[in-house]
Amino acid sequence: MNIPAGFKFAATDEWVRVEGTIATIGISDFAQDQLSDVVFVEIAVSVGDSVTKGGLLGTVESVKAASDINLPVSGKVVETNESLSDTPELVNSDPYGKAWMVKIELSNPAEVNDLMDDKAYGVNCAGREH
Repeated sequence: MNIPAGFKFAATDEWVRVEGTIATIGISDFAQDQLSDVVFVEIAVSVGDSVTKGGLLGTVESVKAASDINLPVSGKVVETNESLSDTPELVNSDPYGKAWMVKIELSNPAEVNDLMDDKAYGVNCAGREH
């Protein structure tokens, strides 16, 4: 299981990487592994939308299940990864790189402090592995 340092993680398996005031968001390697082969990604937010922590970012569907993706932080959507609609399998092959989902300009940067670091997330995942 790949859990890179320098990222923050929500208990619902979304990751956040902050650069300045911009938060890039996706789903973790643990989440994609639990889902298995991802066949569809739907981003439910658009550029310019104001979004709230806990709201719906989108949905990921795999051969096993469909899963909602939640917003781990609040802000304004500045970019969405449109390539995921054509290549959803990137979620499996590169969850922390090419499979990012949205970029948000943070409205409350302190929310990032509520998320887990890589070590805490590793412990969280270990407790849920089958």
